[in-house]
Amino acid sequence: MKKVVLFLSFLISLVSFSQKKDYNLKKGYVAEGYDVVSYFSNKPVEGKKEFILTHDGVKFKFANQENLNTFKKNPTKYTPQYGGWCAYALGASNAKFDINPDTYEIRDDKLYLFYNSWGTNTLKKWLKEGPEELRKKADLNWSNIK
Repeated sequence: MKKVVLFLSFLISLVSFSQKKDYNLKKGYVAEGYDVVSYFSNKPVEGKKEFILTHDGVKFKFANQENLNTFKKNPTKYTPQYGGWCAYALGASNAKFDINPDTYEIRDDKLYLFYNSWGTNTLKKWLKEGPEELRKKADLNWSNIK
């Protein structure tokens, strides 16, 4: 019986780890703790510690109970594409790069996050180089990473 319990614990930790590796969890939360629902009203804000939800093995923070409830109704809609990694880097370089949570785009009702630091704004590159083609490449690259 003890071996069965240990084995089940091992399997659960494996599943949790495999889910977490697909997400950018800088600061311990998806989107660095920004409220992913708030992006869809064009006003991204940091979430609060009172409104935390674990979904798919990772933590999301929300600005208020209403946004947390909205996310629970349709988490697929609000979860950032590519696990919250930089969309441009995945499309252009097949690489996982951190993001700046203030640099984003809503395209076809999906949230895309981008790196923006040290004079490099990958959202501008994404828009200049062709988001549709980069998105196709990022989708393909992401399917291979996952």
